[in-house]
Amino acid sequence: MVSTPQQSFRYRLEHKDPRRGPGGITRGASVRDFPASIGIAGVSMRLAPGGMRELHWHANAAEWAYVISGSCRTTIIHPDGSTYVDTFDAGDVWYFPRGYGHSIQGLGPGECHFILIFDNGDFSEDHTFSITDFLAHTPPTIVAQNLGLSADEVARLPKGEAYFVQGPVPDERSPDATARPHAELMTKHRYPLMAQQPRRAPGGGSQRVVTVNDFAISTTMVGSVIELQPGALRELHWHPNADEWQYYIEGQAEMGVFLAEGNAVIDQFEAGDAGYVPMGAGHYIKNIGTDVLKVLIGFNSGHYQAIDLSEWLAGNPVDVLATNLDLPRDVAERLPKTTIFAAPAEK
Repeated sequence: MVSTPQQSFRYRLEHKDPRRGPGGITRGASVRDFPASIGIAGVSMRLAPGGMRELHWHANAAEWAYVISGSCRTTIIHPDGSTYVDTFDAGDVWYFPRGYGHSIQGLGPGECHFILIFDNGDFSEDHTFSITDFLAHTPPTIVAQNLGLSADEVARLPKGEAYFVQGPVPDERSPDATARPHAELMTKHRYPLMAQQPRRAPGGGSQRVVTVNDFAISTTMVGSVIELQPGALRELHWHPNADEWQYYIEGQAEMGVFLAEGNAVIDQFEAGDAGYVPMGAGHYIKNIGTDVLKVLIGFNSGHYQAIDLSEWLAGNPVDVLATNLDLPRDVAERLPKTTIFAAPAEK
C-alpha cells in the first residue's frame, strides 16, 4: 500500500504576486515559499527593453540562469578585478559565482524573460546586496571621498534601494556597446545550451545538459532542458548527487516522486509551475498534454549523475530480476536490455 504525504513538489510560481519596478518584474520561490525546495531556489524575472536589474551581489548563493525569450546584457566583476560583459538570447545560459557583483539589462526589442536558479534553497533578497542600498546607507562624506564626488553630487544619488531601473537600450549602434575583438560562441560566463545537438530517444524525447565539464565556471550547478513528446515518459530514475529544481516552460505534465518506505507524491504541472525533487528520490515525468512538454531543470552540483531504471535492470542477471520481482523467467527476459531514457507514448 502506497501512502501519499501532504507535501507537494509543485509550486505555482507564475501565479505568485510579483515584485514590480521601473522596467522589471520578478517572482521568486525560496524554501519559505516552496517548503519542499530545501536545496535550491528559483526566480522568474522579466525586463523591458532598457530595464535593468541593478548592480548587486548574492552573499549566500551562486546564480545559474536560462533565457526563455528575448535578449539581455550582463556585466560582472571578479575578485581579481577582471570584468566581463556579455549578451544573451533565448536558449543561452549564464553562471555567476556567489558574491560576484553583476547586473542584467533588457536589450529589446521586446521583453526579456529568464529563469534564475540558486544553489541554496534559503536564498532570498535578504542576502542580496544592491549598490544603491549600499551607498544610501553609507555616510555621504564617505561616499564622496570614495567616489570623488562633491556633496551636491552625492545628494543626487538614490536614497534607498532601486532594485529595478529604467534606462536607454544599449544596442550595437551605441557608443556604449562593448567592443569584442573576435567572434565567440561561448564565453567565460555564457553557454549557448540550445545550440547543442541533444541526446535523443526517437518518439520519446530529447535532453540537453551543460555541466562543469562543458562550462568551466559553473562549478556548483548543472542545467538541462528536456522535451517530451505527447504521452512520452522520462523514465523512472534518480540523481545520487544533487537536488533537482524544475521550471515548466511549455506543456502539461505529471510527476511522481518516490520518497521510500511506501511514500510517494504525484503532482500535475502546467507552464509556469516550478517543481522539485530531493536528492536521491526516485521520480518520473510524463507528458499528459497534447503538445510537446519542455522543462528547464537545475541541479545543485557541477556534475550530472542519473541512474535510470531500465539501465539498472539491464545490468542485472535475469535470475536476479526474476527472483527479486517475483516474475517468471520468460517475463524477466523481456525486461529492458538497454537504457530507455524517454519512453514513447503507449500505442
